[in-house]
Amino acid sequence: MVASPIPGSAPVFSSTIRALLLVLGVLLQLPGLVLAKNTGITRHYTFEIKLQNITRLCHTKSIVSVNGMLPGPPIIAREGDRVVVKVVNHVQNNVTLHWHGIRQLLSGWADGPAYVTQCPIQYGQTYVYNFTITGQRGTLFWHAHISWLRTTLYGSIIIFPKRNVSYPFAKPYKEVPIIFGEWWNSDPEDVISQALQTGGGPNISDAYTINGFPGPLYNCSTKDTFKLKVKAGKTYLLRLINAAVNDDLVFSIAGHTFTVVDADAVYIKPFSTDTLLLTPGQTTNVLLKTKSYYPSATFLMAARPYATGLSPFDSSTTAGILEYKKPYNYSSVSIKHLPLCKPTLPAINDTSFVTNFTKKFHSLANPQYPANVPQTVDKGLLFTIGIGSSPCPRNQTCQGPNGIKFAAAINNVSFAMPTTALLEAHFFGKSNGIYTADFPTNPPFPFNYTGSPPNNTMVNNGTKLVVLPFNTSVEVVLQDTNLLGVESHPFHLHGFNFFVVGQGFGNYDPSKDPANFNLVDPVERNTVGVPPGGWIALRFFADNPGIWLMHCHFDIHTSWGLRMAWLVLDGKTPNQKLPPPPLDLPKC
Repeated sequence: MVASPIPGSAPVFSSTIRALLLVLGVLLQLPGLVLAKNTGITRHYTFEIKLQNITRLCHTKSIVSVNGMLPGPPIIAREGDRVVVKVVNHVQNNVTLHWHGIRQLLSGWADGPAYVTQCPIQYGQTYVYNFTITGQRGTLFWHAHISWLRTTLYGSIIIFPKRNVSYPFAKPYKEVPIIFGEWWNSDPEDVISQALQTGGGPNISDAYTINGFPGPLYNCSTKDTFKLKVKAGKTYLLRLINAAVNDDLVFSIAGHTFTVVDADAVYIKPFSTDTLLLTPGQTTNVLLKTKSYYPSATFLMAARPYATGLSPFDSSTTAGILEYKKPYNYSSVSIKHLPLCKPTLPAINDTSFVTNFTKKFHSLANPQYPANVPQTVDKGLLFTIGIGSSPCPRNQTCQGPNGIKFAAAINNVSFAMPTTALLEAHFFGKSNGIYTADFPTNPPFPFNYTGSPPNNTMVNNGTKLVVLPFNTSVEVVLQDTNLLGVESHPFHLHGFNFFVVGQGFGNYDPSKDPANFNLVDPVERNTVGVPPGGWIALRFFADNPGIWLMHCHFDIHTSWGLRMAWLVLDGKTPNQKLPPPPLDLPKC
């Protein structure tokens, strides 16, 4: 059904034209359509947040879901389209949804992180997320952005190029989303609640999943296996998404190689590999060319973690099956009796593989898809990141090292979640007592960040922001620290893409390292892994007014405070100013 026109959409069309649009929507597997002013199509979705009984690992439990699905329904659109998602909350949990990687140009009210851009959607309430996809094409995803609800509230965002615009590679025969996730037999909300109360690490998940299924390497899961059936001699576009909660994942399909063509909804210079790495929050589009003949085998597709440092992780492997469709008149053994080929995955702590893999990513940097890298820097920042500690409350036993509580910090500030939305407080000039604009732009306590840690591992608490004038060119170096041990951290920036201009191990040297920065064709992303015991340098233009979260995408680290926020001020012209909030913006 076509929704009513929304402000800014075109007038109501005749029934004939509307019927043609509906047919086109069906052909593209898209929801009801309304022509949007000067852009593309307005695509309407309704997400019902409700409980649903799901069985995995022979364990049935009630999960918080969107429309009763795991993963949730895909958002499918084209570059330039407007997306309108009506979210109705039927559960007792407070809920927000984040459209991970969407730029949200002048639509910061739709970004979704709880108590940053909005108050949560409470039981019985409705909120309409409204945003336009600008300058992006590829794969992103949506997920809950409050507590640990994204363990079950997640789904793909599939963005096709504008009409009559081709991919910068041969059109694939078919396209297949593959979403990695995690499954807990217990309630994940209980898991994080217990971890925060005890101050220790959380209980690890019971399984990783592919499109919601654990796969045959887990007990009681042979039937709960994702199967990809392919034809020989065809090229498939796999849209890979790491929606896991606390783990980087490596992925491979036995006997096959990939051509990587897109990262975080940005085209890249294609390269070939037989093994992929995705940190939580990253998406990668790859071309899979099937064998030119029908093979007498089936092939395991498998994913397991890359892990460093302190965070607890599950060392198990999720798997699916790549199965070739039998040609007509093929009379050999049945598919169920074919041998199963298994891939060889890197060691769980293989940092060398990860480093070499990430160095292969480069922007296309051509006239059609330029790499607009800031060549000069208005604002340079050095952020130390890592896991530290906070004191154990009196008369309580804490389960962190030496009886303390785990805490995480950027420049020694562990982010204290406010009780009202930061963006609303800023917009209406009511920030007093909510946040301060004095986030340290350099480490307040310099030390040998990747060497011997200092004796004091305690971090401070606060809700502090960095203020940026509109269109400031920003360089931020994220430096891992060895407070309680080095660790890889997948960092995600809301509201912006950034260019990864440099990275290395050890301590960042501002007098030497910038000479080796890539300012020609660095990869453009929204999420990147900071090397364990190393650093990474990012550049972006602050061209999107609002308040934007930057955080580690390991949810346990975020829960411990490994996040901060940028306040980007309005520009001078109307199209550089954040509009007022929508009337249905939830209240705290």
